[in-house]
Amino acid sequence: MKIFNVPTRDEVSENNQAIFDNLNKALGFVPNLYATYAHSDTALENYLNFANAKTSLSAKEKEVVNLAVSQVNNCIYCLSAHTAIGKMNGFTDDQILELRTGEASFNNKLGALARLAKNITENRGRTDVNVLENFFNAGYNKGNLIDVISLVGDKTISNYIHSTTQVPVDFQVAQPLETATV
Repeated sequence: MKIFNVPTRDEVSENNQAIFDNLNKALGFVPNLYATYAHSDTALENYLNFANAKTSLSAKEKEVVNLAVSQVNNCIYCLSAHTAIGKMNGFTDDQILELRTGEASFNNKLGALARLAKNITENRGRTDVNVLENFFNAGYNKGNLIDVISLVGDKTISNYIHSTTQVPVDFQVAQPLETATV
């Protein structure tokens, strides 16, 4: 298999160079996964536009979905990145680990969201009726549902890119979930 390099600014298109410059200004670096998108002349810009599009979900709710989806898809890169972002959004380490399991005992509404994101991902969109009903009973609406499904797709794209390319994780690596013993 051909190894995927993380392209540098000099190795990407002019359009992607400008995006790298903006990412450096905003984040202080270009995350390896974003740089990997830049192997394509269009994918990085398209992805960032999609990922940063308006949504009915709060930043905290988006992280709930990102963590649950990335756990189902077993993407250590996205789990690591979204653990850091989750902390920036006020989640504790224990809450982040719980969200990754598709639960949130600390908040019923976020729990319904985490269960939905996990269920959609595990079942490839064939959502369990009870999970969906619980989501609506928690106060979410049909517009929120569509935004969650869009976010599941968004995160799955990144999960798949990392799973295929295996570029190095440039965040503190997320701790693994402990396997439950019976």
